[in-house]
Amino acid sequence: MSLEKTCSPKNILITGASSGIGAITAEFLATKGFTVLLVARRKEKLAAVVERIHNEGGRAHYFEADLSNEQARIELIDKLQRVNLQPDILINNAGFGWYGHFETMNWQTGKNLIGINIEAVAHLTHLVLPGMLQRGYGHIINMGSVAGKLPEQGIALYSSSKAFLDSFTTSLYRELRGSPVTVSVARLGPIQTEFFDAARSHENGGNVPAEKMAIPAEVVARGIYRLIAQPRKIVYIPWYLFISPLLEIFFSGIIDMVGPLLLGKKKKQS
Repeated sequence: MSLEKTCSPKNILITGASSGIGAITAEFLATKGFTVLLVARRKEKLAAVVERIHNEGGRAHYFEADLSNEQARIELIDKLQRVNLQPDILINNAGFGWYGHFETMNWQTGKNLIGINIEAVAHLTHLVLPGMLQRGYGHIINMGSVAGKLPEQGIALYSSSKAFLDSFTTSLYRELRGSPVTVSVARLGPIQTEFFDAARSHENGGNVPAEKMAIPAEVVARGIYRLIAQPRKIVYIPWYLFISPLLEIFFSGIIDMVGPLLLGKKKKQS
């Protein structure tokens, strides 16, 4: 069965879609016949992405919303229902990172990270899941990271948030076996987006070493398209990162020693 036949037109809600992975994935999926529903805080950037999609003959709508706000999430899903654009596929892409010693992180940054990377994902999933089950089709895709299984120095909260996505996805996947809804996690490696600039922009944020190994976001877009066509619990993007969990299992001690050096300074011993 071809991808085109499997991926019949559906509504896809993509969070964090004003730039980076979200925007590029939205533009790519629109070329495949999907109606993409873009959500983010930056209205001007959302409008620009939608305009590009329309100019290429695609179908797209944007919705300005601050997903760190619980009421905004509720109002978003209510609005989609009112305009008959209930999402058949939800891509929980919104999120951000921070790099540095945990104790130097501004706690408001930490709260915001937890709110977007964890709370918003769980809540949006909770809001759309009943409708998907009722309509007889649904796919929830959580944009995770290899950091969820390979926690490293400098990303204590970020890697923890991605570990949450791994566990959340696995639990829901098992709950929903035999139902018409699938839940997947895409474990991503470093991707060439604004992510690294954003990590630096937060108070006391630093350069992320993995930036040097980042790959184009278009690779993610193609991987998500294949995941929609052939749903499964876990996909690695790029594929060769399937080996990453083994690094923690077999090389944990070495990573423990190298970590402080990569972070840039050693902790003082008490």
